[in-house]
Amino acid sequence: MERLTQPEEEAMQVLWKLEGGFIKEVLELLPAPQPPYTTLASTIRNLERKGYLQSEKLGNTYRFTPLIAAEDYRKRFMSTFVGDYFKNSYKELVSFFAQDQKISAAELQEIIDMIERQKPPQS
Repeated sequence: MERLTQPEEEAMQVLWKLEGGFIKEVLELLPAPQPPYTTLASTIRNLERKGYLQSEKLGNTYRFTPLIAAEDYRKRFMSTFVGDYFKNSYKELVSFFAQDQKISAAELQEIIDMIERQKPPQS
C-alpha cells in the first residue's frame, strides 16, 4: 500500500466518510482553503491509480468509491509510523507522549484496562 500525501489523505478522509462520492461533493467537505477543482480531480485520479479508489462513470461524471477501508489504512499507517519513528516499539510511542505530557496517567490506565479486557483468560 503506497503512502498517501496530505492532500490525498484529506480526500480519502472525505470519501471514507461519504462511503464514496463525486469530486464536487469531496470539494465541498474539504477544509478551507479548498484546492481548485482540477487539482482535486488530479489528486483523486492519483488515488485511483494507486489502488485506493475505483471509479464508475455516471453520465458525464465519475463517482469514486474507496477500495481500502479507513481502518485498514489506519493500521498500516500506524505500523509504518511506529516502525519509522519509534523503533517498532509502541512502548516508545506511549513513552514519548507521556514525557511530552500529551497523555495523562488516567488515560494510560484506560489503555491498560483495554489491554487487560482483551487478554484471553489464563488457564
